[in-house]
Amino acid sequence: MTDLGKITEAEKRYIAVEGPIGVGKTSLAKMLAAELGGELLLERREDNPFLEKFYRDRKRYAFQTQLFFLITRYQHQKDLSQLDLFQGVTISDYLFDRDRIFAHINLDKDELRLYEGIYSLLDSRITRPDMVILLQARPEVLRDRIRARGTPYERDISLEYLKEVVEAYGDYFFYYNESPLLVVDTTEIDFVQSREDFEDLLREIKGTRKGTWYYIPLGSR
Repeated sequence: MTDLGKITEAEKRYIAVEGPIGVGKTSLAKMLAAELGGELLLERREDNPFLEKFYRDRKRYAFQTQLFFLITRYQHQKDLSQLDLFQGVTISDYLFDRDRIFAHINLDKDELRLYEGIYSLLDSRITRPDMVILLQARPEVLRDRIRARGTPYERDISLEYLKEVVEAYGDYFFYYNESPLLVVDTTEIDFVQSREDFEDLLREIKGTRKGTWYYIPLGSR
């Protein structure tokens, strides 16, 4: 049962923003860090030397791509443990769990068995966020946003793959209970271009309740 008790500001020391490709995770993380005076922890996907090859040939390069992400995300999370989470807020544009979501999409049965063994060893050492913000959007919207940002190796991401990703995120977070979870459908809002949209979302973030909570955009109330 969802606990509707409020989370205090003091309890929100580490906030992770999650969601599928192109949904606006990094943009929101940067805006929240600026607004809240927080430390920003960003993933650098472009550092993965296999990623461009993966988008050209998923089957051939999936395991290398996934393993590189797993190790670098773990190393990145170790940096988080060096920060003083009691002195301020830290905003990340990813959750360590993301790696497992994509592994289940992209790896075959034998690869996944090996991956899961490594993942389980690393996951037990990860700092859990005090709050997760899950951004959602329809696959067609994600495709348009990906094309608009113009990253060369993302140009050929198919709508079918985006549908797989959206479905996998929905399945995973349906059962998620590691941290308080705010679910935000970004299809009809633009928190980057609209200050009104951002401030309304910020109020929801500051007042988010325990358990799972769904944000209702300003224009839909």
